[in-house]
Amino acid sequence: MLFTSVLAGLALAGAASARVEDLPRHLRLAYRDLVNTTSTNGNNASLPKIVYFGTGGTIAGSSGSATAVTGYQAGALGVQTLIDAVPEIINITNIIGIQFANVASDQMNTTLTMQLSRNISEYLAADDVVGAVVSHGTDTLEETAIMLDLTIKSDKPVVIVGAMRPATAISADGPYNLLQAVSLATYPGAAGRGTMITLNDRIGSAFYTTKTNPRSLDTFKAYEQGYLGNFVGATPRFWYEPAKVLNKPYFDVTNFTTLPHVAILYAYEDMALDVPLVSAAIASGVKGLVIAGSGDGGTDSTWNRQFQSLCANASVAMVVSTRTGDGSDAPDGDSSPTISANSLNPEKAKIMLQLSLAKNGYNITAIKKDFDSDYPTLG
Repeated sequence: MLFTSVLAGLALAGAASARVEDLPRHLRLAYRDLVNTTSTNGNNASLPKIVYFGTGGTIAGSSGSATAVTGYQAGALGVQTLIDAVPEIINITNIIGIQFANVASDQMNTTLTMQLSRNISEYLAADDVVGAVVSHGTDTLEETAIMLDLTIKSDKPVVIVGAMRPATAISADGPYNLLQAVSLATYPGAAGRGTMITLNDRIGSAFYTTKTNPRSLDTFKAYEQGYLGNFVGATPRFWYEPAKVLNKPYFDVTNFTTLPHVAILYAYEDMALDVPLVSAAIASGVKGLVIAGSGDGGTDSTWNRQFQSLCANASVAMVVSTRTGDGSDAPDGDSSPTISANSLNPEKAKIMLQLSLAKNGYNITAIKKDFDSDYPTLG
């Protein structure tokens, strides 16, 4: 995928450029004009150090109208501009600002987010870095967030933040969201909680939190699992002791530059007429398919039989989620060729399936084990 905006400043440029040489030609072209942009802000050595990766999105958006919340240019402002807009940041941290990308979030992909994961992991390995913050467009924020949650092996806090109003809007939410994210990344009580999402004074688990509304400020929620905590001003307040998702798998992406192709198909009435969509997806080379099923993962019985047959013959992994936006789909048992997404929504299940396929290949038993780790049981 080629980007319409220049992607600038991958952290640790030597390692990043070495990896770029291994990418397919169309991705090498997308990286060709990368320029390192790194800034260090604040000089009080007694303050905790964090690394802040900017990727663009609404939080860095700009419009000619102070009332525009649509039609603005996402990713128009750089990391340093966002930091300068919140001078209180340098009172709580020595912040390293890195312009990783500057695009709308629909231009992010798993090749980029794996590189982001590697860069964050390398910085967190330094003794003097206490945490990391990523600013991101909200449309695919939850997908990048779960990628980071599943691939970063560190107890140091990783916080992903965005905004629902561009930086030029009246009452823009980005500056305060960013201040809270930085405060959270430096907060000792944030350790050991996995990657977190914070917007609108709330702190949520990256594994479960999802965008629920295209406009409202309180869009990011996990209805069943709830929030981890909230903010009083810029101070984090957690409801519980540090905890992670039960049995959450970890995927090492150190040596991956791309992930297997996985597509999502949506369930609906009359879907039996559209079996050719499955055939087309398989013909395109997908290694996995996620079904956004109706209710608890339901699909038309005729369509489902043909779907399972086509996937089995092509060795394509099949994961069933639900289009309802929340709740668990019904697992079909160990003998079924289909894999239950459990409580992961279709877009999060896609990321999990890509990582599991990269690790396990077409091994349904192993893939089921990765997805079963999400089931909230101690048994």
